[in-house]
Amino acid sequence: MSGFLSSSIARKVAMALSALFLIIFLLIHLTVNITSLFSENVFNELSHFMGTNFLIQFLMQPVLIFGVVFHFVMGFVLEIKNRSSRSIKYVKYNGAANSTWMSRNMAVSGGVILAFLVLHFIDFWFPEMNYKYIEFLPEDPTRYFAELQHKFTNPLRVGAYVIAFVLLALHLLHGFQSAFQSLGLNKYTKFVKTLGKIYAIAIPLGFITIALFHYFSQLNH
Repeated sequence: MSGFLSSSIARKVAMALSALFLIIFLLIHLTVNITSLFSENVFNELSHFMGTNFLIQFLMQPVLIFGVVFHFVMGFVLEIKNRSSRSIKYVKYNGAANSTWMSRNMAVSGGVILAFLVLHFIDFWFPEMNYKYIEFLPEDPTRYFAELQHKFTNPLRVGAYVIAFVLLALHLLHGFQSAFQSLGLNKYTKFVKTLGKIYAIAIPLGFITIALFHYFSQLNH
């Protein structure tokens, strides 16, 4: 594996493939969580299925999580190597003239998003593992909606979620298209660029809406 990743092309392909894991990861999570805006019962049913299905819990979820973490770690490695290469080959490299702000700061936005994902796992995944496999509490298919709402009672936490997803949008605006280009799908550039913009805006906006909805809905209670 280390020999394979020593090639710059191989690293870019690995980065692109792991980006697809992030894209799928976000889409699945938004699909489930967005139902909390419309139906408590549907959200509880979907969350219970996701939380108790063996294939999802012990096959799909670990693979997706590994892919997402690998994506950000590989991103930092590529950024370090790219900066080192530019400092050697180009004495007067002008990043602002050759790239967009988003592409120049992918490592920064990626670092913030990775930190947010760690917080997200601490908020949701760790308590779930504790509930089922450490404390062995009785199964309760109706508990998920209340647990979700509880996470969005603190305005500072909600604010952190909003900021993280704004940075995610910026990250995706460049990364979505870049991933497909790295896989050699340049002939679909126009379609991918349009799809990427829609995805980069719609997915983070959906998560922001969920956080704000549950925060403000609880202010009246």
